[in-house]
Amino acid sequence: MPSPPTYAAALRDAIADVTHGIAPQQLAAATEALIGRYRSVAPAGPPILDSADRVAAYAAYRMPATHAALSRVLGTVAETGLAPTSLLDLGGGTGAAAWAAAETFTSLRTITVLDQVEEALRLGRRLVESAPVEALRTARFERAAEGSWPQGSADLVTVSYVLSELTADQQGRLVADAMALGQAVAIVEPGTPDGYQRILKARNGIRDAGWQLLGPCPHDLECPLSAGDWCHFAARVNRSAEHRRIKGGELSYEDEKFGWVAGARPGVVAGQAISGRVLRHPLKRKGFVEFQVCRPDGTAGREVISRKQGERYRRARDAEWGDELP
Repeated sequence: MPSPPTYAAALRDAIADVTHGIAPQQLAAATEALIGRYRSVAPAGPPILDSADRVAAYAAYRMPATHAALSRVLGTVAETGLAPTSLLDLGGGTGAAAWAAAETFTSLRTITVLDQVEEALRLGRRLVESAPVEALRTARFERAAEGSWPQGSADLVTVSYVLSELTADQQGRLVADAMALGQAVAIVEPGTPDGYQRILKARNGIRDAGWQLLGPCPHDLECPLSAGDWCHFAARVNRSAEHRRIKGGELSYEDEKFGWVAGARPGVVAGQAISGRVLRHPLKRKGFVEFQVCRPDGTAGREVISRKQGERYRRARDAEWGDELP
């Protein structure tokens, strides 16, 4: 029997179904408008996804990349022992984080996506109709906005690619709301210098509340990166033919750059110490591998693992950007 499709493939198929019949020119024009908005760091005025065309374009253009980034983030969070049964996605739009969470955590039983744009929620509901697992097929997509979240709580709250659309005050309130509603939170932003600054502020909020950091940092000290540098990671995204067409791309893949931070209330997970976080693509040379890493002692810098180190060297050859240092 053929193996079941991956979540990424299932999501691509669902997106193709809901965008079928929309003229490629319409999708391309809406995508261009979205790209222009996302490249701006100013807070949004009216909602970005303000029409059916833009919502469909967002699904085709952004959902695969957002899903890939969240899959990497939540996969790392799962390594700490977190096993949520409920997910709340604030500002989740069409539900990319929900797909990533359902893929990562087989423990999930309930998923709720909250957003202020009904058109995005409507498309999200359509996408999950043929999802691979029941928790995703029965996910609730409900209308709500920053400052008016419904009562309730969840084991895990996600906030992805939302902070850039808010003012500084709104960003702080949203992070505080996420922490008030969840036992654990995961926050993801674009892997840009300004996205890094927003992640740093969220990280400070998590630390100041006495929560345990779940990643990516191997410590809870000040960020050691020097001025002009920023912490970010990458996820490989396979492009569909339609995705290449609406973005005008030629390659069959792209790398989604993102920054993130996650934390949990004290005692939610036992957690585990790691030897360091790989901050850039490793340089793999004959006889050694060179890493740029963030260390548990709060420093960052160069680490070299040579062939003389045997098994550690063999594991270093397989290590990638964003992994734990072998």
